[in-house]
Amino acid sequence: MTHPLLSISSEVKDALEKQKPVVALESTIISHGMPYPQNVETAQKVEQIVREHGATPATIAIMDGKFKIGLEPEDLERLGKEKPVAKVSRRDLPIILANKQLGATTVATTMIGAHLAGIKVFVTGGIGGVHRGVESTMDISADLEELGQTPVTVVCAGAKAILDLPRTLEYLETKGVPVVGYQTNYLPAFYTRTSDYALNTRLDSAEQIADAMHASELLGLQGGMLVTNPIPTEHEIPHEVIDAVIDQAVQEATEQGITGKDSTPFLLKRIVELTDGASLDTNIQLVFNNAKLGAQIAAQYYHKK
Repeated sequence: MTHPLLSISSEVKDALEKQKPVVALESTIISHGMPYPQNVETAQKVEQIVREHGATPATIAIMDGKFKIGLEPEDLERLGKEKPVAKVSRRDLPIILANKQLGATTVATTMIGAHLAGIKVFVTGGIGGVHRGVESTMDISADLEELGQTPVTVVCAGAKAILDLPRTLEYLETKGVPVVGYQTNYLPAFYTRTSDYALNTRLDSAEQIADAMHASELLGLQGGMLVTNPIPTEHEIPHEVIDAVIDQAVQEATEQGITGKDSTPFLLKRIVELTDGASLDTNIQLVFNNAKLGAQIAAQYYHKK
């Protein structure tokens, strides 16, 4: 039986019933990530890329008191235009669902919705993580906790570069989350292909990642897997450029007292302004790149079932 809090599109339901590849996509990037109509156009392009590489896209949002799994064109338009749209993490879910508010899913809540629907692979841009200055703020994204307890494979370009990357890796290790470098030995840093932080695991094909997913299932492990996929070289922003911009944005956030769930949207918006839009272009390209890999992983996963 379908979960009472799920509303699954006919396209996604058909793919799941026939055990065809499905890729979950988040909706925060639509409502909070970029302006209209670029947000809707980007979401449509990501879905198109997933289809072109052999999988069915399932963009997830909270609508009319349910997890909506697979959005129609009018749903994308609604998310892109309507204000306000709640940014929904795990703590917010019961309230947003009970009050039938319109909500965009973060990494954590997209994982929850995907797992309830039986979707194994989820594509995003970058995950949340341990924030800079955590020793005084204790600001740690719920995304990391979700990766430790929900068995969904998440494809990203690393943690967002505004975060404390080494502490984010340490937290994931504590939670027993495999962090895989796709064709890389080092953690991608979102806007750039690499960082100073070596990874324990490198896998060079979608097939190898699918094999690891099956092994995790056979072991009965409850957590997810994080696949970090470097942005293509032609779209990355050099470290020396983006690091200076991030430092300025973080300083401004501190001076203005911006913390918690408001900090990431503020920082990303400010970085777009300081780079004259270059960071937004990079963000879009890395999501496109992740969509391709996510679809390939999903195809391999179902091929081996």
